[in-house]
Parts: sequence; structure tokens; C-alpha cells
Amino acid sequence: MKTNENLKWLEIRGTAWDVGMKLGEAGKKDVWQHLIKSDLWKEVVSHKNSDVMKRLHKNTKEKFPLVYEEIQGLAIGLDLPFIDVFAWNCRGDVLADTNDGCTTVQVPSNSNCLAHNEDGFPFFLKKCFIADISIPKQPSFISFCYPGSIPGHTFAVNEKGLVQTVNNLRLKDVEPDLPRMVLGRAILNSASLDEAIDLLKENANTGGFNFSLASSQDPRLLSVEFGGGDIGVEEIQKVSLHANHAIYAPLNEKNQIITDSSNDRQKRFSDISKENRELKPFEILRDTKGNALPIYRIDLDDPDNENTVASAVFKINKNSVEYTFYESSSLIPCYNGVI
Repeated sequence: MKTNENLKWLEIRGTAWDVGMKLGEAGKKDVWQHLIKSDLWKEVVSHKNSDVMKRLHKNTKEKFPLVYEEIQGLAIGLDLPFIDVFAWNCRGDVLADTNDGCTTVQVPSNSNCLAHNEDGFPFFLKKCFIADISIPKQPSFISFCYPGSIPGHTFAVNEKGLVQTVNNLRLKDVEPDLPRMVLGRAILNSASLDEAIDLLKENANTGGFNFSLASSQDPRLLSVEFGGGDIGVEEIQKVSLHANHAIYAPLNEKNQIITDSSNDRQKRFSDISKENRELKPFEILRDTKGNALPIYRIDLDDPDNENTVASAVFKINKNSVEYTFYESSSLIPCYNGVI
């Protein structure tokens, strides 16, 4: 068993319900101590009996029954009402602005690279975990997890060599049919980039997300924005960065919230790109220079109430993926391996 006191490693085997329950048990203490006392939790849960939530509930149960079972188990493990936990996992669908940040550096090459800062509530610093999950007849995967949330909206890699990193988009005026986090979790069951993209195209009427996707079985490096019924798929051709607002057509034309932090991170990368030096992905993730809000977010007074809680670097080779994970405050990896 791998261990790090600031970013624990969990190995979970069993049914979808078992996985959810064990994830709930792992996060229960911190959910009760911090999350359910937060203003965002209270605001999200206030929508639990709305018509929108009823539609999200019905469609999830019908289209993604295994993810639905996982959320059922999660609620049991957390010792919280199912509808409250389900609502929390729909937070970006019922609210345009949530405390989900993140930055992804996208590096196309013979061995593509995705590097990602996971930015979330400061009270979750040193409270999150890496979950190594295996469910019968589904691809096993390794994912960063927050207490109280299902996998699939942070960073992950599955046994098929599919790599996923996720950034929040704050789209307004969305009338969703499915929760974006449910779709993110379902992606981890995909065997290929094409299968993942098809799933997103068929179910894009959600809250907004950006997925960076790569595969050890495919030379492409894709950046996908979706939400509100639209999707934009970009094949990355040069070193790029994605923060927390839509930058491609058609989503960049939608009504969205662009925070100062998201705007500043995107601009800072543009400035770094103009410097005459090699762009090293992890150095970009930990950049605090410039005159505006930084890429590496460690200020407890962050205006979006988000801090970098972990970082990941994935090197996607032909037929293998090398992963390196860092806890929030260290330059030394806490976990690394090959899938």
C-alpha cells in the first residue's frame, strides 16, 4: 500500500456501490467537518428538490446506472441523504460559479504530456486522496478524489491508457439534462479517445467543463470544451494552457463568467510562451511570477476561494502512460508509476 500523509492512496475493489461507499468513508470526516458547513454546499443543496434536479436524477439513473450506484454508495459512506450528495455532484450544473478551478498544460510531441494543477477549496488542503479503483467488467483507473465527490472531474488515467484532466467552465444560462461530473466519471470507462468523444457529443447538455484527453493508443492530444448542449474539440498542435473559461468556438461565444484568476493564468502563460527558454510543464504549474494572480495558487485569500491541492504530470507514450503526482506544497513527487 502506498502512503503519503498529505495525499493518501486508496486501493478500492468491488462493485460500483462498494466503490462509492469506500470513497464516502474515506472522506466522511472532512465532509462533516468542513464541506457541509460551507456556503456553497448549502446553496447547492437548496436546489435538491428542483425540477432541474429531478431531471438530472432521472437521466443519470437511466443512462448511467453504474455511476448512479456509485453515488448511492457514496451517500451511505458519508452518512448523508442521497439527494444531498447527488445534488453536490451536480453543483456545476445548477450553479454557474462554483469553487472548482484548475489549470492544464498541454504539450504535444512524440510522447504527449498533460500537466495539471488541481485547484479546490483551501479547507481540503492535505485532505484529498488518490484512488486506485477496480470495478468488475470496467477499466480500472487511478484518480485524484475530493471528499464527497465521485471521480472524473479532476485528473485520472485508466488501464486502457486514457488520460483525463478536467477544468471548470463557468457557463451561464444552462438548462442541463445530465450532470457534468457524471459524464466525467463515465469517460473513465472509455477504451479510446473516439469512444470518449462520442460519449461527450451525445451528452453535451451539461454544465461546462474542459477535458484534456490523450491516449497511449492514439497520437492525438485533444482539448474539449462542452456544456449547454455544445461541444468544441481542438487537437493541440503546440504547447498550450487551459484555465477556467472557454476559449474555443462555439463555447467561447456563450455567456460565461471569467474570473480574474482564470484570465490572469491564461495571460501569464502567454507571457511565459514569449520567453526564450524551454517550457517545462511542471515549472509552469508552479509559476508564481508576473504582476497578477498566479498559476500556482497558494494564497488562502484567493479571490475564487481556491488553492492548488495537488498536481499531476502524465507522459503519454506509445502503449504506456507514466504518471507523477505531487501533493500541494512539495516539489518532490509523492507517487509515480506506469500504466
